[in-house]
Amino acid sequence: MQTEQDPIEPALRQRLLEQPGAVLDDDDLMRALIAAGQGPRRANVVDLRGVAMDRLETRLSRLEETHQTVIAAAYENLTGTKQVHRAILALIEQTDFEDFIRALGTDVTDILRVSTVRLVLESSAETASEALERIGEVVRVAEPGFIDDYLSRGRGGETKPIVLRQTRPGETGLYGGGSDWVASEACLRLDIGQGRFPAMLALASDDPYHFTPSHGIELLGFFGAMFEQLMRRWLA
Repeated sequence: MQTEQDPIEPALRQRLLEQPGAVLDDDDLMRALIAAGQGPRRANVVDLRGVAMDRLETRLSRLEETHQTVIAAAYENLTGTKQVHRAILALIEQTDFEDFIRALGTDVTDILRVSTVRLVLESSAETASEALERIGEVVRVAEPGFIDDYLSRGRGGETKPIVLRQTRPGETGLYGGGSDWVASEACLRLDIGQGRFPAMLALASDDPYHFTPSHGIELLGFFGAMFEQLMRRWLA
C-alpha cells in the first residue's frame, strides 16, 4: 500500500503529466488535492485553490456568454414574431381589396421595418387590370416566368420558395426608379390559387444585413403562407 511518503508510481505520474486537464476537470480529485494541501506548504506545492478558482471563473465566463447569446436570440425571435403577427392582423383588418393591397405599402412596411414592399403578379394580359392600376406602385404586373427568373437571377433551374439575399446597386428595377438604395431583399414565392400564375412578395431594405442567406426563414414563411390564404379569399 502506498503512503504519503512513497514516491508516485512512474506510470501514474506520466499519465498525469500527459493529461493534466483531466485532474483539473475532476471535482473529486481537486477536492482531495486541496485538502491534502491544508498543511505547511512546500516549495513544490502549487496553489490549487487559485488554479481551481481560475478554472471556475473561465467556466462562469463561458456560461455567461452562452446565456447572453441565448437571451439575445430569444428576444430577437420574440420581437420578430410580434412584428409578423401585427403585420398579419393589419391585413386581416382590411375590408376592401384595394385597401388590403395598399396596406402592404403602409402598415406592413412600417411594422416589418423594411423600406419597401412589392407584390408581383404574373399575367399574360398586355396591360394590368383597371383595379390594379388604381392600387398604385405596390403591385408590379410581370410577364409569365418573371418570378422564377428573378429568384434565380437569370440562371434558371429550381428556385427556393423563400430567398434572402444582398443586392448590388442597380441590380433590380423591381422597386421602381432610383432603387440603387436597395441593399438586401427577401423574396417570397406565392401560390394564390389553382389556375392562377404564381405571385411574389418582395421586401426591400437599405441595410445590407437586414436579409442574408444565414437568417432563419420560419417567420417569413408563416407570413407568406398567411398572405397566400388572404389573397385566395379576396380572389375567390
